[in-house]
Amino acid sequence: MTREVPCRPHIPNRETGYSSMPLHLKILVILCCLWPTLSCAADNYGDNPAALAVIDELVAEEGFEREALLRVFTQAQRKDSILEAISRPAEKTKAWYEYRAIFLTEEREARGLAFFREHREALQRAEREMGVPAEIVVAIIGVETYYGRIAGKYRVLDALSTLAFDYPRRSPFFTSELKQYLLLTRDQGFDPADLKGSYAGAMGLGQFMPSSYRNYAIDFDGDGVIDIWNNPVDAIGSVANYFKRHGWRSGEAVVFAADAPADAPAELFVQSRADLKPVRSVADFAQAGVVPRQDVDPAALATAMQFELEQGYEYWLGLHNFYVITRYNHSAMYAMSVYQLSQRLARGMAG
Repeated sequence: MTREVPCRPHIPNRETGYSSMPLHLKILVILCCLWPTLSCAADNYGDNPAALAVIDELVAEEGFEREALLRVFTQAQRKDSILEAISRPAEKTKAWYEYRAIFLTEEREARGLAFFREHREALQRAEREMGVPAEIVVAIIGVETYYGRIAGKYRVLDALSTLAFDYPRRSPFFTSELKQYLLLTRDQGFDPADLKGSYAGAMGLGQFMPSSYRNYAIDFDGDGVIDIWNNPVDAIGSVANYFKRHGWRSGEAVVFAADAPADAPAELFVQSRADLKPVRSVADFAQAGVVPRQDVDPAALATAMQFELEQGYEYWLGLHNFYVITRYNHSAMYAMSVYQLSQRLARGMAG
């Protein structure tokens, strides 16, 4: 949080009667006068023990300059709104019929088609070179940031520092991402205090975490800078490269609608992120009552999913490429939203 206060104390002089005060009142006055300074210091991570440990590691392992990192963490601020946001992600608080209503709208489809038309050349080149359909890339950017319109309002430095040092449950993950962020800003010559992203530190049109940026983001227009914030061409190439590197199989199906009995055992369906990887064959699911509505290779590995509607459920069998979409965000509802938006966009692109 930021306070609108001066960061220096004003100590009363003799004319104010300070010298004649009792000792306990003098101490109280000094503390009150120093409070703005102390408050300012408490708003940043400059002297946070965990932050200092990160600095030690980066100096020893990556050759950073200690004073430069101290200046960076003095600028990093704790944000309570980030801690509130991460406790209620939509995938965990909404049913499928509510969740999909956010992303599967006529306006998002129309803006996606406009994005495709504007960046057709880059999208088609990404599809040729990496085998990832243009509609999948556009759908990812559409679901993640509404084609760049909602790319995040938080400074990435604040988001990652807050979650690394004040969110114990996932501190190791966000501490690692914070280190990756400082490395990427050094590599690319960015000011760590300048870049903005989501409350979780995801960045740019495709919302890459820092480790994903360092591993998968590419300079797709060849200008020497990997800019996924302001350069849609780099963002398109980076999303396509992410899918390629995670094993997207060009030309293969993604998911099939299925039928299942109302009393089908719950353990047949995805219950957690650990269940997303296909390990059972379509034939196994069919024998258990989850039957695809069209011909599918019985030997293909699949994941069965049931999604809550306002009344009842709908059922799907996700194949390998569906699993690849969940590598972007480990949620079956997220992947289904991306897929269904991509199908709407594909029809419009073909028209």
